[in-house]
Amino acid sequence: MNDTILTITGSDGTGGSGVQADIRLVSEMGGHAVSAVTSITAQNTLGIDEFYDLPADVVRLQLESIINDLQPQVVKVGLLRRIDVVAETYAAIERLLLPLCTVVLTREDLPDGQPSHGRANRFASAVAVGLSRGESVKEAIGGARRMLREAPAGYADASSRSGELYNQFLDAVGRFFRRYADVAFYAEQLNVSPRYLGQVTRRIAGRSPKSIIDERITDEIVKYLTTTGTPLKAIAQQLGFSSQAQLSRYFRKQKGVSPRQYKTTTHTTA
Repeated sequence: MNDTILTITGSDGTGGSGVQADIRLVSEMGGHAVSAVTSITAQNTLGIDEFYDLPADVVRLQLESIINDLQPQVVKVGLLRRIDVVAETYAAIERLLLPLCTVVLTREDLPDGQPSHGRANRFASAVAVGLSRGESVKEAIGGARRMLREAPAGYADASSRSGELYNQFLDAVGRFFRRYADVAFYAEQLNVSPRYLGQVTRRIAGRSPKSIIDERITDEIVKYLTTTGTPLKAIAQQLGFSSQAQLSRYFRKQKGVSPRQYKTTTHTTA
């Protein structure tokens, strides 16, 4: 299956949305992201100061270059501000990609129907990756919804520096929780102090960074216990614990029961 995904959208220098966020998420999910940029923005976490919309012929040349060479099977369309760019983009899609396009997403497709800065982007990119893997539309949308729901906490509105930092923290936890559980590691990744990171998470989510990390790790253990037959020793190795005993102590602290008791209780209840 061709896993090349074309994103047609604007640039977001903060990385919270736009082409940068698309490329990052598609790559993290194992896809190959290619792009055509429609607008360049001057923005920070406080908002957009200025747009520069690329001319339609420049967008068209980007599209033709990518499509003719890499033949992406999935296209994701984001920010289109100019009528002539919309016309050029649609013409290229109609001529070269429309037979392969299978879904159009709206905000109602999101789990809660409420997009925040970058959240709808992540959802649409995840759907695109699912489609590139041969999943049905229903499966791809379902997988993208699960991805958002399984995040350690809801993403914040990234219109402020603290909101953007909080979202970056959640993204980092999603990438590294299998290897790192200490707040200092994540603070270093974000170039802030652990104390400041704690202030941000408490202000936005009313929780400490450690509780968010622990929740993500615990949820992963629960998923292993309830959906796979993976031995505890193997789970411990995959999640960075030094031993099965350490994992059991950690899980008991989080859930109040041992992994085996939790699994037995869950299966009995089910």
